[in-house]
Amino acid sequence: MIGRRVVITGIGVQAPGGDGVKEFWSLLSEGRTATRPISLFDASPFRSRVAAEVDFDAEAHGLTPREIRRMDRATRLAVVAAREAVADSGLDFAGLDPARTGVAVGSAVGCTMGLEEEYRVVSDDGRDWLVDHSYAVPHLYRHFVPSSMAAEVAWQVGAEGPVSVISTGCTSGLDSVGYARELIAEGSADVLVAGATDAPISPITVACFDAIKATTPRNDDAAHASRPFDNTRNGFVLGEGSAMFVLEELESARRRGATVYAELAGFASRCNAFHMTGLRPDGREMAEAIGAALAEARVDPGDLDYVNAHGSGTRQNDRHETAAFKRSLGEHARRVPVSSIKSMIGHSLGAIGSLEIAACALAMRHDVIPPTANLHEPDPECDLDYVPLTARERRTDTVLTVGSGFGGFQSAMVLTRPGARAAA
Repeated sequence: MIGRRVVITGIGVQAPGGDGVKEFWSLLSEGRTATRPISLFDASPFRSRVAAEVDFDAEAHGLTPREIRRMDRATRLAVVAAREAVADSGLDFAGLDPARTGVAVGSAVGCTMGLEEEYRVVSDDGRDWLVDHSYAVPHLYRHFVPSSMAAEVAWQVGAEGPVSVISTGCTSGLDSVGYARELIAEGSADVLVAGATDAPISPITVACFDAIKATTPRNDDAAHASRPFDNTRNGFVLGEGSAMFVLEELESARRRGATVYAELAGFASRCNAFHMTGLRPDGREMAEAIGAALAEARVDPGDLDYVNAHGSGTRQNDRHETAAFKRSLGEHARRVPVSSIKSMIGHSLGAIGSLEIAACALAMRHDVIPPTANLHEPDPECDLDYVPLTARERRTDTVLTVGSGFGGFQSAMVLTRPGARAAA
C-alpha cells in the first residue's frame, strides 16, 4: 500500500508547437497540430518524411556554449523543462537537504542525435568502416551513457539523493514519474524532479520505423498526418520533447502554500511477454495495469472524468487500447471522454508519457479536455467517445493516463484533484 501522498507542484514543458507550459496548453486546448515536414535533416530518401519538431533555441534559454557542446539535444530539452518546473513550483531548492532530493528521467532512445552526429563525423558520413575516434567531440562518452541526462538535471537542482534514468521504451515517461512517486511515498526522498525527454528525429530513427512501416507515409498533408482512432490512419508521426515535474509530499506542499496541480494517486505497469512489437487484440495486459492503478488510487471506473489514451495512430494500438478500456472500465468506457494528444504533438517515444501527464494535470486545472485532432472518420472498431476535433469543457477531478511500448510494456497512472478523495 502506498505511504505518503505525492503531488505535482511544478510543471515544465518543451513540446512541438510551443515554448513552455502556457504555449503547450494553448495548442492542445485549441486543437491545433504541430506536425510538419521534417526540417532537422534531409528526409527526402525516407518513406515517412513528417514529424513534430520542437522549435528550440538553447542559447535563448540561457544554456552556455559549453553546456550546449556537452549536452545532446534531448538533454538540453530536459534541462530547460526542469528549470521551468522548478521555477513554477516556488520551491527553494537551495534550502533543501540535497541527500533527500532526487531526479528520475525517462528516455527511450537516449542521446540518439548526438551519437549519430558524431558517428557521421568519425566515419566520414559512413564511408570508413574503421573510424578515427580523434575526430569525435571530447564529450562523446556523455552521449553514449544515458545516465548523463539525469546527471545534468541533478546538477541543475543540486540533487544528491536517488538519481536515475528509466528506459522502458514508450512507457518511460510514465514509468519515471511512477518510480519517483514511489521514492517519495516510501520515504526514500522528499522531493523529486521527474519526467522524460527524447529527441529521436534523426535519420537512424526514421529509417528504423520506416523498415517496420510504423510511421505514416502521409507526407503530402503533414499537418493532418497524425490520426488516432480514425479509419484513414496509417501510422504514427514521430515527435520530440520533454516534460519535467517537481513532485513532493502532499502535506509538505500544503504547509508551504504551494500550488498543487494533481495528486499521483495510483500507478501500475504490466508486460505482455508476447512479442517485441505486437499486441494481443484483447488488451488484457493494459486492462490489468489500469485495474491495478485504479485499485491503488481507491477509484472506481465510474469515477473517471477523462482518459488520456496512448492513441498512437496505428491500427494495432488503437484497437488494442479500445479493447483494454472496455475490459477494465466496463460500461463506463462508453461514457467517459477519451482523447489522444499525439494527434497534435506526435509520438515522442519515451518523452510522450510525461507530456501526457502534463496535459492531464493542465486539463484538471482548467476543466478542459483536449481533443483528438484529425478524427473525421472514426474506425468502427474504435467506438468510444474519442472527443473529436474540439476541446470539451468538463469538470475533471479524476483522470487516467496510459502508455503502451515496444517490448509489451503497459503502464497506467491515476491523477486526482487535491481534496477530491479521502486520505488513504
